[in-house]
Amino acid sequence: MSELRAQRLARGLTLKQAAEGLNRLGGGRADAPRTDGDQLGHWESGRRPRKNTIDLLCEFYDCTAADIGFARSAMSPTNVPATKNLIPRSPWKARTDSDTLAQQVDAARWSVDRTLTAGTVSATQLDLLDEQVLWAREQYVYTPPAPMIEILLRHLAEVDELSAHRQPAAVQVRLSELLAMLATLVADALMKLGQLSRSQSWYATARNAADDSGNAELRARVRAQAAMLPFYYGPLEAAVNLAREARIICRGRPSATAAFAAAAEARALAKTGDAVGANVALRHAASAFEQSGAGGPADNDAFGFPERRFLLYESGTLTSLGHTSRARRTQDVALRLYPARTGIDPALLSLETAICLALERSATEACQLAGTAILRITPAHRTPIVEQRAHEVIQTLPPWIRDGRAVRELRDILALPPGQV
Repeated sequence: MSELRAQRLARGLTLKQAAEGLNRLGGGRADAPRTDGDQLGHWESGRRPRKNTIDLLCEFYDCTAADIGFARSAMSPTNVPATKNLIPRSPWKARTDSDTLAQQVDAARWSVDRTLTAGTVSATQLDLLDEQVLWAREQYVYTPPAPMIEILLRHLAEVDELSAHRQPAAVQVRLSELLAMLATLVADALMKLGQLSRSQSWYATARNAADDSGNAELRARVRAQAAMLPFYYGPLEAAVNLAREARIICRGRPSATAAFAAAAEARALAKTGDAVGANVALRHAASAFEQSGAGGPADNDAFGFPERRFLLYESGTLTSLGHTSRARRTQDVALRLYPARTGIDPALLSLETAICLALERSATEACQLAGTAILRITPAHRTPIVEQRAHEVIQTLPPWIRDGRAVRELRDILALPPGQV
């Protein structure tokens, strides 16, 4: 529905009545157009009238050119009668002498109904957007972050454009959910690429969209995912707070997100040295994971929490707590659940094992395993987050061992550009 037509319907006028009103208003003016219902219908369908006609329409409906959809030739202040206000009055007020209270009541109802039913997204289009975002979530599991960002941004542009228009509440909620999902994946990809400030900004956008949707599960999920940034790059207290907030939002309801939030909290607490808190959180994570059946259908979904990811977080917690033997067994099980070992998560698991070996003072074995993990990963997946974890292997070793041959060889591998052996 065009803005010009909306102005007429809001006043309860037919095309004929509006045309007659325009002719009465412009009577006696040399430049005033003479119009009829058919001509007015053409203007309402998108045909642009002359500027003097736009001025007359604005005066008749007591509004600005933008309010009738012709903003590019909006009236200058000198063309507006001194007694008129550029701020449009309520469309519910009477505009002609023939209006009655009943007409005003009907016009008010028509205006409200039009607002409630206005929207640019059909059910079919919304279903298609859902399919596209689900596809992106599945592709994200295996696609390197740099090309994935380009895909995500294309989807984001489409959803954002639709969100900019007033939509029915149920549609707006779904669009906000899609924005939150896409923004979260963009933030995560940027984190993997080492673009930390941009990642932090995108996580903030994702939280805003999730909060706007009112979806508690999604609000928790975005916060749990956002905890990864301070976990890897600090401060650890921020990682604990975000994961804990996510767990509280879940309010004890067993779900994949509840398990993820508790596991993220456990891993962060363990790294701060809080063994008691980490063990409590890990038990919560295991219980939520078992009750929710989270390891099933969402195995290839970036918003799932399959068993292999749960084991990744559990192994990280055990490593930081110093339970290296248990951690290594967990890492072995997790690695077997990955069909290919060239992606980021398998590399992180191998590097976690190398850190365990470093804690056990097996310097040569730790550095060799870390070097193999770096050389095995595909160049597109060799991102700063992987290299940062490899450097942590070296930092875990006692200072007097860091000048040994195995450490020098690992440093040489890390100095190589991705793709060179």
